[in-house]
Amino acid sequence: MKSLFALTALGLAFAALPAFADDVAAGADTNAPIAAPVDPLTFNVGVASEYRYRGISQSRLNPALQGGADYAAESGRYIGAWASTIQWIKDAGGNAPVELDLYGGYKKEIAKGLTLDVGLLQYYYANNDLPTSANTLEVYAALSYGPLVFKYSDSTTTLFGFSNSKNSGYADLSGVFEIAEGLTFTPHVGHQSVNHNSAASYYDYSLTLNKDYAGITFGAAMVGTNSGYYTSPAGKNLGATTLVVSAKKTF
Repeated sequence: MKSLFALTALGLAFAALPAFADDVAAGADTNAPIAAPVDPLTFNVGVASEYRYRGISQSRLNPALQGGADYAAESGRYIGAWASTIQWIKDAGGNAPVELDLYGGYKKEIAKGLTLDVGLLQYYYANNDLPTSANTLEVYAALSYGPLVFKYSDSTTTLFGFSNSKNSGYADLSGVFEIAEGLTFTPHVGHQSVNHNSAASYYDYSLTLNKDYAGITFGAAMVGTNSGYYTSPAGKNLGATTLVVSAKKTF
């Protein structure tokens, strides 16, 4: 995007990091594998130096507060909710300082070592007041084998305020590797396509380290995109490569 005007007209900045993608630094989503918690019901709270989703800053390069809750049944069914402070809708002329994600799905091992995960994810922005609503519903499917996960998400509505963008897709490949006790490394690459708007489509990438210490997960992620399309009101590239640090407590 060349200006904030273009952002306002299209109504887009990519949405929140659901709590089920917890194997990466909070605020720096890579659409990592959905991991059922050990306890059926868990809660999480966190803070990040910047909130990135699919490589694009949701918080105008500023810190964000985040939190959520998840329930995972032994049957493989799960539901959850997650929220984060955001800035992009206000920058686009709307009035929604918080994004709420509501999601549910089913995860099952379909062959030895191969797990299928399917579900729905609703991104909700109360009173976003944009010309095309930013509220977005995606259906997703993921296959995981060992540390690797391939996931595809398809928007069943317009995508985050882009007009005529139904069935836009996001494909990504991630891996979660334990390199020491309590220390994981997550590389990721993804591609966001926006129907009828090739200029807004892009690739994103990240390298993430997470460390569990004293009941808190500390994260550091190098995140970026190949796009200069999305900019802040001051003209800063919201998809430029940067370091995101975070801390999250799950209980």
